[in-house]
Amino acid sequence: MMDMPAVHPHDLGPTPAAPLPELPEHSSRGRLERVLRRGEFAITAELNPPDSANPDDVYERVSHFDGWVDGINATDGSGANCHMSSVAICALLTRVGYSPILQISCRDYNRIAIQGNVLGAAALGVCNVLALTGDGVQGGDHPEAKPVFDLDSTSLLATMKKMRDERAFLSGRKITDPPRLFLGAAENPFAPPYDWRPLRLAKKIAAGAQYFQTQYCYDIPLLKSFMQKVRDMGLDKQAYILVGVGPLPSAKTAKWMRSNVAGVHIPDAVIKRLEGAENQKAEGIKLCIDLIQEIHEIAGVAGVHIMAYRQEESVGHIVSESGILKGRQPFRRAFATLADSEMPPSAVAMGQVLTPA
Repeated sequence: MMDMPAVHPHDLGPTPAAPLPELPEHSSRGRLERVLRRGEFAITAELNPPDSANPDDVYERVSHFDGWVDGINATDGSGANCHMSSVAICALLTRVGYSPILQISCRDYNRIAIQGNVLGAAALGVCNVLALTGDGVQGGDHPEAKPVFDLDSTSLLATMKKMRDERAFLSGRKITDPPRLFLGAAENPFAPPYDWRPLRLAKKIAAGAQYFQTQYCYDIPLLKSFMQKVRDMGLDKQAYILVGVGPLPSAKTAKWMRSNVAGVHIPDAVIKRLEGAENQKAEGIKLCIDLIQEIHEIAGVAGVHIMAYRQEESVGHIVSESGILKGRQPFRRAFATLADSEMPPSAVAMGQVLTPA
């Protein structure tokens, strides 16, 4: 039997829930920041949150990512629909050693709640945050809800940077032990006005963004044009850019997304490719693999963010077939030194996991 590649020694703590060793010039103790700073092509994935209070539902879903990704996004009311909270999912994932990415939507919280959640998440071991303005409530399952929008994504980044670097709340009151966070933001290179997108990227970097995850990419020429502008401005040296990808299950779904999901751009050629396939779901996965391989070759791109909605089980296959790990091994639960008997009871539900080939 062939030996598995070892995880990097800096990426493991004495127990799954323990903080990783502190490294110089790192703003967090998180695994994602380490992977990116080492110049490795990072992989993050989005976890579809359950409509449940059962932690086993989280552990079952995340088992599909085990050994394949460097960070796991816990969405925060995505699409203005209600699910288990991002903070709760992140807390569950940190208990078993994963590197979650806390999403914060300004739609749902004022600055008091946000700052409290940031401190609480950091205390629970969360090291990565993604700042989002948030989708409008009118498109979700609670259209009668009152949106907050006390901050937007840019002012949220500045708030968290102040908390981390200046050890202070927005009010000026001091924080005794600041949150050690790797700060992220979203960007969409595929929606007009295209020339404005790199400028917005620069604005978010100035506010504190250290990495970006983009909207779905199905148009490589548009991405190359965006990245050329990013490189011309030197922004690829100031922040890490992870390009969003995802398998399309059918041409019908692709058409629906193009018409109904804000900011999603899917060229006609992609839809025709799916329509011409005997097995459209398999072709959507193959398309995703092809896109990742092309994206990997674009200068300035630091990784990919896989959004496999209701296709989480395909993530391992996509990463494996794309070849982007190049022998590198992301965290697997099998690397944990703590016995299952000492784990939180629900963590034992993760016994059946996908093993990298």
